Amino acid sequence: MNWLNNLFFGTGIAHSIFILTLAVGVGVYFGEKLKIKGITIGVTWVLFCAIACSHFGMRLEPQVESFAKDLGLILFVYSIGLQVGPGFFASLSKGGLNMNLLAAGLVLLGCLTAYIIHLISGVDIAVMTGVLFGAVTNTPGLGAAQQAYQDITGSLNPDIASGYAMAYPLGVVGIILTLLLIRAFFRIKTDKEEERIACEKGVQKQVVYVDLQLTNPQTDGIRVCDLSLLTHVKLVVSRMVHPDGTSEMPDGNTILHTGDKIRIVADHQSKPTIMLLGEPTKIITDETNKEVTLVNRNIVVTKPKLNGRRIGDLKVRAAYHITITRIRRAGIELLATPDLILQLGDRLTVVGEAEAVEKVAQVFGNSAKRLDTPNIAPIFIGILLGVALGSLPIALPGLGQPFKLGLAGGSLIVAILISAFGPKYHVVTYTTSSANLMIREIGISLFLAAVGFGAGKSFIPTLVGGGYVWIGYGVLITMLPALIIGIVARKWLNLDYFTLMGLIAGSSTNPPALAYATTQSSQNDRAAVAYSTVYPLTMFLRVLTGQLMILLFL
Repeated sequence: MNWLNNLFFGTGIAHSIFILTLAVGVGVYFGEKLKIKGITIGVTWVLFCAIACSHFGMRLEPQVESFAKDLGLILFVYSIGLQVGPGFFASLSKGGLNMNLLAAGLVLLGCLTAYIIHLISGVDIAVMTGVLFGAVTNTPGLGAAQQAYQDITGSLNPDIASGYAMAYPLGVVGIILTLLLIRAFFRIKTDKEEERIACEKGVQKQVVYVDLQLTNPQTDGIRVCDLSLLTHVKLVVSRMVHPDGTSEMPDGNTILHTGDKIRIVADHQSKPTIMLLGEPTKIITDETNKEVTLVNRNIVVTKPKLNGRRIGDLKVRAAYHITITRIRRAGIELLATPDLILQLGDRLTVVGEAEAVEKVAQVFGNSAKRLDTPNIAPIFIGILLGVALGSLPIALPGLGQPFKLGLAGGSLIVAILISAFGPKYHVVTYTTSSANLMIREIGISLFLAAVGFGAGKSFIPTLVGGGYVWIGYGVLITMLPALIIGIVARKWLNLDYFTLMGLIAGSSTNPPALAYATTQSSQNDRAAVAYSTVYPLTMFLRVLTGQLMILLFL
């Protein structure tokens, strides 16, 4: 039985791989099965399983522990960068600016709270940084802090991971409790919030299709593009039938005459003005003698040659007389402007006649099978550049030594940049959601397992010796900044409750809190939209502040 004992408590590469995969396998199983009222801490169970294994005498080889931790962190952070990169700069646009400012405020308040607790309690700032990132359930920040500490001191501090582990469980629950407190404080009723959103939607712009026979003398002999000047309304003419029964797909230079029948696409509030151009009618085609209908279809960009092309350069509007209304990329809705650069995997919403839409689908590819083949080269090239950037010394005023972005910061920045701007230079960075999720889960599992084995030897003695108070500190860091930002957002910015929940969950990078928020309404997706709007910037700030907390205050 010596071989079995050596497998669990021996030394060597085989032993290390065995217990590493043991901790990962058991932890992932618990993460999927153990839930309290539908809430679970997920893959973080890997950390606790590794701590337990280490506590009972199982040890990783130092080289294996270091390699698994660093490689896991790189894979995890890089996959996150690929996910959030395409929508990172779009999320900072006017529509999401206020929410991202609130999210940045929550991040900074969390750091400030941790620092004040450090000053009052005397807890080491490195430990308090671990508590901070456990309280906000942010693993990349933990990795960045650990690496910054190692760069400065030349050694590891297992108490950073211990603080993280102690604060994490209540970090998950604390955000949900905060949302409930905000709801009680403002006496929010979800049904009233639903009614409020419905009223807001009622006054928002809605697209309508109006069929008219031109009777206004001012329309005779003018171009289609001049209709907007005539009516002072933004509109699109998508179909045209002449008095002799012939039809055509007009463009901006098509000449109009009284008696022509046209289909106008415009904002519903503009309908009364549009009706001054003529009389209501129905457009009939000379080919089918049936009423023309428009279809709305999602088309996926799957042709590699379109990667990096501008929408306006393709001239599909003029060629096929269709309208691309919006683009969904990495969970973010983007406005389909002519200057927007396409990326492989973009999902376009196209409006037009069925035959034209079908032709456009062929132009863009719309073949999901083409996306099944992973693009491995850009991933490894990106990681290579990320490691190089993370290792680059950067001199900053006030710091005693050069600042480094580290493995986490360098990998995250390169992933964001390469996924956001790579298509402009025809670099295909697309990975399917499942492939990205696989890389991310493997990375986070390896990282947490290695961290857990490193912290396990001292975890229980630290907990019994007074580390339990870190749990209380974590609750303060979790709830106090979220309550302050929640009150500001509700009282002064008048955010609806569903958007507020998504904002706070995203600012804490807390998927269980998002899952709770989405269950509060089946009629809108505002929580998910807010979460995806603030998540990219928040993740970047968490990694950056993880290093700065160590560099500035250690």
